[in-house]
Amino acid sequence: MTLTPDPRPLAPANAFLIIFAKKPVPGQVKTRLSPPLSPAEAAELYHCFLKDILEEMTGLSGIDVAVAYEPASAKAFFEKLSPEGVKLLVQAEAGLSDRLIEAAKWGFAQGYAAVLMRNSDSPDLPGPYILEGREILAGGRADVVLGPCPDGGYYLVGLRKPSPEIFHEISWSTAAVLEQTLARAAQAGLKTHLLPPWPDIDAWDELLNFLSRSHAPPAAGWRSHAWARERLRPYLPKGLE
Repeated sequence: MTLTPDPRPLAPANAFLIIFAKKPVPGQVKTRLSPPLSPAEAAELYHCFLKDILEEMTGLSGIDVAVAYEPASAKAFFEKLSPEGVKLLVQAEAGLSDRLIEAAKWGFAQGYAAVLMRNSDSPDLPGPYILEGREILAGGRADVVLGPCPDGGYYLVGLRKPSPEIFHEISWSTAAVLEQTLARAAQAGLKTHLLPPWPDIDAWDELLNFLSRSHAPPAAGWRSHAWARERLRPYLPKGLE
């Protein structure tokens, strides 16, 4: 069946945000932080990421939230973790291109006029950035919104219609991801808009950069910041301990 997007401007609550997430299992998440962190510490930190992200995203007005999780056996974990009203979707057992395509298709099939998908590696991503993406799509100013990361990837992609072509032949986990995605969108005749850049946290220097910024409650990322400052004190350079 071909999905046809609703051409009308978005109603205030007709946008859907899908958070891509993994169950925080030691040795399977944030592996580039080990060492100096142990696999258990890296998993516990990522667990804080998920809590912070869900807290910030579910507080946004006019956006419904879902978690696309993996592995399939993690449903009970995410049911317990997620606030009431958050929908759950198991990620497709495929490469990242197909997982994004299938999640977007599912979002539009729920009746939403715009679907946004974000990472779970940026615990302090400000909610207003998501709202800006929604407003750009709502006003018809772009077909695709992208939130760039300094490493050449992106923290968010938002769509006004299913656009699988922008996810084809992407060199995932490289510095070329954003550039290639923009090129695919241009080839498909899709108008794009770039949101303000924001970092993700995969490597130790990115975690230190995160800790150098203030995250006093209730700022996005406050839980992850507090946990890291307390538990990782022995690993931190002078000035951050």
